[in-house]
Amino acid sequence: MTLPQVGLFEMRRLEMLSNTIFGVAMTLLAYDLPKASSFTSAPGWHDVMRVYAQPVIALTISFVVAGLFWFSHHRRLAVAPEGGRGVVFLNLFFLLSIIILPVTNGLYGNYRLEGVVAVLYGFHLTLIAALNALLWILALRGRSEPPLLATALVPLVVFVIGTATAFVAPRIAQFIWCLAFLAPLGGWLAARRAR
Repeated sequence: MTLPQVGLFEMRRLEMLSNTIFGVAMTLLAYDLPKASSFTSAPGWHDVMRVYAQPVIALTISFVVAGLFWFSHHRRLAVAPEGGRGVVFLNLFFLLSIIILPVTNGLYGNYRLEGVVAVLYGFHLTLIAALNALLWILALRGRSEPPLLATALVPLVVFVIGTATAFVAPRIAQFIWCLAFLAPLGGWLAARRAR
């Protein structure tokens, strides 16, 4: 029987923790949705759109972003099933950035067309993507895996561009951020180039 290397941690426990954190954070995204009591009488289409459009757009973007990073996180843990103390702590900071997503989502859902709020939300998305990309770079050390690396870097590039756009055109930034969902396409293109 061989003893495990000192200083390495199995990522299975981190995976269980991350499932819980992602599940709770993704559920809490709906917390700030307006309640039916927002209306004094039965609403018309215009009233429903006025009250729900912004929060639902924010919830949709945040939910899909969280889902994208949940998927990436689990793929990364499968690629690197063990990690050192630094990687574990970096993963915990990544999960902390996911926990905070309902807070910035609530702000963005109510004030998404305001420049400061759009930039703050974009900065948060960029932070999540940067931590995810850094964790992928560490997981792939010494290995040439262009598709996996491209899939991790595409959201980071998209969120940086979207956040920079939010400074001058908050309304347009939301459409740019949605391009991050093309990350799997970036991985596919990198795989084709690597052949």
